[in-house]
This record gives sequence, structure tokens and C-alpha cells, in this order.
Amino acid sequence: MYRIVFLIVSSFIFFSCSEKKANSIELPYYNEPDFTPMFLKDKAEVKSRINHNIADFSFLNQDSLLINQNVFKNKIHVANFIFTRCGSICPTMTCNLKKVSDSLQHDKDLVFLSYSVTPWIDKPYILKKYKANNRITNKNWHFLTGKKGVIYKLARQSYFAEEDIGFSKDSSEFLHTEHFILVDKNKRIRGIYNGTLQLEMEQLIDDIKTLKQEE
Repeated sequence: MYRIVFLIVSSFIFFSCSEKKANSIELPYYNEPDFTPMFLKDKAEVKSRINHNIADFSFLNQDSLLINQNVFKNKIHVANFIFTRCGSICPTMTCNLKKVSDSLQHDKDLVFLSYSVTPWIDKPYILKKYKANNRITNKNWHFLTGKKGVIYKLARQSYFAEEDIGFSKDSSEFLHTEHFILVDKNKRIRGIYNGTLQLEMEQLIDDIKTLKQEE
């Protein structure tokens, strides 16, 4: 009797979970620097309403290789903004992003981009040392440097790195943000996370897996 009841309850839980997964809400789109989430029903609606994506760029990575937007063509990527001499949030952010990278280390269609906000200091050889010191071995994780104005414009206007001030802050003002930005294979922003919080890294991992299931 108890076995029958157990099987009935187990079946109910299984089908409830399956139904919940099937009807789960997909990730939102972020089309404005205030990060208002947009939950859209189909591809036609996405095409008509989402006009923001990550602009083209060209920077040097830690190996002095020229890296541009082709590095994440048809791939998901996560971006953040750091500097090697940072003694506050950057070490924590790098450590947390490494945990994400390590947990998804076999995913060749996932790229990590860490842009330096002090590129006049963070030359490629310094970024290479920084990557090594943090024991980062993921070949799809690039630490990028280039012209300050170009990086800052990309950060604020493409990645909305500082939320609602993305289009209003003077380009010469120092950029320092704890945000990680999740971008889909079509270069559209799909998530923003506090890079100093471990709980948010767990959510980031889940959201990456959700994006992988999108057609």
C-alpha cells in the first residue's frame, strides 16, 4: 500500500517538474541602459523590438593577439571590466568568474572577455601575468587592452556596464563596475550579474545553460 502511494506521489512530482521545465520563462532581453527586462514571445517580436547589440571592436589580448568580435561569432560570451592593480572588487570578480569558467571548461562555444579599464597600464604582458597568477587556463578567456576611449565607449554604450548612466557619463570618467554581462550568440544582452556575489555566479551558470538550449 505504502509503495503504491509512494509511486503515485513520485509520478506526480516528476510530471509537475517536467511541466514546470517545459513552461519555464526564457531569459529576458535588455535593450536599454536602465536594464529594463523585456520578455518576448517569439523570434518575430525579438527581431522587431530588439535593436541593441554589442558593437564591433578590435583589441589586443594577453598574448598580443588581435581579438575582434569574430572571437564570439555564434557563441555566448560573458564580459566584465577589471584592472590588474585593483585592490578592491577585481580580485573577487576574477575569482568568481574563474569558478564559472572552471565549471563550464569543456564548453567550446562559450567565451569570457575581461576588458582592462586601465589599458595604459595593463599592457598584454601584464595581462598575461595576471591571468597566470590567477591560475586561469581557459583558452577562451581573453584579457583585452587597447585605447581607453574605445574601451570605455564599448563598455558604456554596448555593454551598458554602468546601467542607467551608460549613455550619460562623461567618457573620460573612470569606469569601475562589478557587473558581469551575459551576451547571446546574436550579440544581444541577456543578463547582468553582480560579480562579487557567489550566489549570482550560480545564477549565471544556470542562465548560460538556458541560453545554450535556445535555437
